[in-house]
Amino acid sequence: MAPAEDDISIEEKRVYAGTAGRTDAFLATGMGLVRVAISDDLVGEFALVSRMDARDVSVLPTVDVPGGGDESTFGLLAVATDDGPQLAALGPGSESATTPDELDFSEVALGPCVAVGVHDGGFLVAEGDGAVSRISVSLDGQSIRTTVDPVGDLADPRAIDGSLIAAADGVYKAVSGGGGWRLEHVGLSDVRDVAGSGLPLAATGGGIYWLGNGWMDALDGEFGVVAADGDGHAMAAGEGGLWIRTGAADTGGDGWGEDAWTLATLPVEAPIAALGYGPGTAVAVTADGTVCVDVGDGWRHRAVGVRDVNGVALVARD
Repeated sequence: MAPAEDDISIEEKRVYAGTAGRTDAFLATGMGLVRVAISDDLVGEFALVSRMDARDVSVLPTVDVPGGGDESTFGLLAVATDDGPQLAALGPGSESATTPDELDFSEVALGPCVAVGVHDGGFLVAEGDGAVSRISVSLDGQSIRTTVDPVGDLADPRAIDGSLIAAADGVYKAVSGGGGWRLEHVGLSDVRDVAGSGLPLAATGGGIYWLGNGWMDALDGEFGVVAADGDGHAMAAGEGGLWIRTGAADTGGDGWGEDAWTLATLPVEAPIAALGYGPGTAVAVTADGTVCVDVGDGWRHRAVGVRDVNGVALVARD
C-alpha cells in the first residue's frame, strides 16, 4: 500500500521502508535541499537538509580517500546555488559523515550557478552568466579539496549531465585538449535538458533527440526534462506527459525512435520538473514536490511538501 497523501510538515519524519536496499533522492528546490529516503518502491522519510536556494543537484557516488583503510570511499554531493557551488561529503558506503540531514557544506569560489553535473570523477558547473568550469575533487579525511579549471562560455546554460551542457542555442560538450578544457557545440537549439549516460539524449522545445549519425528524432512535442540510466532505459517529460523508453542498450536502427517510447500513466497530474535513475529505480518529481517512484511494478507516489523543484539526484545508501 502506498503512503497516504496527508499534509505533514517537511521536518516530520515517517518511515514506510522495509528491509529492501535504500536509495536517497536529493531534491533541489526553491525552498532548499530535501533528502527523501526510498526503499524498494516506498517513499519513506524526508527532511530538509539545507535552506539554500538550490538550482540543481548532482551526486558523485564514490571518491577515494588516500589511506582511508576500510572507509576509503565517500560520496560527494554538489548543489548549484545563488551563492555558487556547494559541496558536501557523504560518508563511507554513501552513508553521511554525520547524519543524512546534517551535512557540512563548503563553498567553491565561483559565481551564482544554475546547473551542475558529474563529469569524469569531478563536476561541471555552469554559472548564470554562462561561464562553465570543471571542479576536480579529492578528499583529505572528510575535508574536500577542489581545483577549478575554466572550460568556456555560452549563452543561457540550462542543464548538465556528464560532458554535455544544455543551452539556449544547442548542446555543448566539454572536451579536453592542449592541456586544458574547451566547449564544442554539437548541434540543436532551444535545449532544456540533456542525458549523457549511455546514448546521448536532448530535450528541446521541439522534441526529444538521440545522438546517432547526427541528432535523430525520437519524440515530437515540447519537452523540459530527460534522463537515462546508461543501460537502455530513459524517461522524458513535457507538455504531453511522461514518456518511458525500456529495452536493451542498443544504439542503432530505430531502437530510440518514436515506437520505442510508451506514454506512462502517472498517479498525479502535475507537470514533471525533474527525472532521475538510481539502482533499479526510476524517479519523477513534480514541480509541486510529489515524488513518484517505479521499480518495475508500477508507480508509487508521495507529496513531500516542497515547491519549485529544479532537479533530483539519487545515490544508493546500502
